[in-house]
Order: sequence, then C-alpha cells, then structure tokens
Amino acid sequence: MAIRSLIINPGSTSTKIGVFDDETLVLDKTLRHSTEEITSFPSIVAQKDFRMNIILDALKENNIELSGFDVIVGRGGLLKPIAGGTYAVTDELEKDLEHGVQGEHASNLGGLLAREIGDRIGVPSYIVDPVVVDELIPVARYSGVPELPRVSIFHALNQKAVARRFAKEQGKAYDELNLIVVHMGGGCSVGAHRKGQVIDVFNALDGDGAFSPERAGGVPSGALIKLCFESGLTEKEVYRKVVGYGGFNAYLNTNDARDVDRMIDEGDSHAKEVMDAFIFQIAKNIGAESAVLKGQVDQIILTGGIAYDKYVTSALKDAVSFIAPVTVYPGEDELLALAQGALRVMNGEEEAKIY
Repeated sequence: MAIRSLIINPGSTSTKIGVFDDETLVLDKTLRHSTEEITSFPSIVAQKDFRMNIILDALKENNIELSGFDVIVGRGGLLKPIAGGTYAVTDELEKDLEHGVQGEHASNLGGLLAREIGDRIGVPSYIVDPVVVDELIPVARYSGVPELPRVSIFHALNQKAVARRFAKEQGKAYDELNLIVVHMGGGCSVGAHRKGQVIDVFNALDGDGAFSPERAGGVPSGALIKLCFESGLTEKEVYRKVVGYGGFNAYLNTNDARDVDRMIDEGDSHAKEVMDAFIFQIAKNIGAESAVLKGQVDQIILTGGIAYDKYVTSALKDAVSFIAPVTVYPGEDELLALAQGALRVMNGEEEAKIY
C-alpha cells in the first residue's frame, strides 16, 4: 500500500502543496496570495489560519480527503542550526518556528501547518533539511575575524536530495561518497559533501563565494567598509546591494539568466563577460571544495535553475572535469525532496531526528 503524503512549502506570496503516493505526484498546486492579503497580517505566524484554510479548500476542490494521508511534511524554517535529516515536528521545534528564533520567514509556517494538520488527523508531521542545516567542521567556521564566524546557510534540501539521487543511481549510499554539489539559482551555494555531511559550504545568502543573479557573493571587505561609511547609504540599502540587487541585477538589471543569454545572443559583449565571470567564480568555488575533500571527489553535481543553461554547464564541465566527472540535474523539485525525506522515515530507512 502506497504511503500518501501532503507536502506544504510556503513562500512569501504563495503556498505550494503536493500530494504524493510514495514518490508518485498526485496533485501539485501553487496557491497564490496577493500582496494585499499578505500585508494585512502583523506577522508571518499570524498568516497560519489564512493559509490553512486555503490548503484545505484546495484539497476539497480536488476531492482529496484529509483522512487519507499517512504523513504531513512542511518546509523547514529558520530554526537553530541543526544537522541534516528528517525531523519530527515536536513542541520545541514548533515553539522555535513560532518565535522565529533566527528570523521570520514564510518557510517557518511549513512545520506549523504540518503539525496542526497531522495532529488533527492523528498522523506524524515532519520537516526535512531546512536552510539552517549546519554540518561544518570546526576549521570551516573561522573567517579571520572572531566576531564574524562563517555560517552554514545554503540550499540544503536540494543539495542533499540530488546527492542522494546520484548515490542511488550508482547503487551506493550517500554516506559512502565524497561529492561537490553546486546549486545555481537566485542565490548559489557550493558544498563539500563528505560521507553524507556537508562539511564546508559557501554561504548562499550574504557573504561567500560566487556572485549570482541576485547576490553579490564574496566582495572585497575593505571596499565594502568604505561603501558603508562614505556612500551615505543606510544599512538596509547597503545590504540590498549585497542581497537582492547584487550580481546579475547589479551588472545587467535582470535576475534571470535567460535574459542574460538573450543579451549574449544579440551580441552584448558585456553580458557575455558577466556570464563568464559568474562561471569563473563558480569554478573557483568548486576547486576550493575539492581541496577541502583533499582531491578525493567522486562526482561534481550541478543543479538548480541555471543548470538548464547549456552554455553554463558546458563551460563548467570544461573548467572542472579534471577534478571529477560532472553530472547535471537541472532545476529543483522541493516537493518531491520533502516527500522523499518523510518516506525514508516511514519506510524505516532512517529514524526521525528530534530537534
């Protein structure tokens, strides 16, 4: 008998839901919320009942009974740093999601909604590999400034999902392999996966590694300090230069790699140079993580939306295939990755972790 799961992935202006029978997708819906609806709430947590009703209405419209679910899975939010895995939504985890222990984000609602629905129908609720997954080895935390340790914020859900996918296709276990996984989307993260743990990673949010469509990546610190004190910009304005309006946005006024490709096709030499610089920096990050793994790299995996770009993936293969073979898994399937995390627990392949 297939295990039926309800997957809930809340975003800032939408709630994506998926219904799976084992790994077979039965329903995939993106429930969109207007700015007016969202801004009417004083906080993200206050949106819970609003989003709950929309989810329940969508299931009813598609003739899917709540009583038919075996497990409910929510996208993990900004919790305290934790190791990767599938976590039961306990009282402690629920409390930290409600209080926004590391900040408010729509993904905090995932575990809260999963817990409420799961409790209502008497089935378990889980979160899987949230962005706060932290498996860094101690030396990876040093930045050179004690007050500014390096932190682990990256696309943990997709990185670990494609790493497990590759291992399964090779007939091996994830914890038997050394992998470098590159997620390329609005933000980019490059992680060194050693025997099932991401022991080093370039922070995908606000300070490490290659620039991306929306982020500046690692910038010259001295020049950044001068910008902060001499530009007249506020702290928020400087931060938005780094996160949101950095990278492709800053150079080319677009956060879409497909727009950059069109510019290149139309003969825009500056756009080509920006894209080549992006590839150059990603390749440097891969090279750095190969040193972290002491050259013992079984495979390099390219994933995320930009992995659909043949120019980018071909150039990266040319640059780094001397390190290890390269596999491309374009896009990201977060709903399936969340379902697979729950299935590993429900099928007895893993034990649910406790926060």
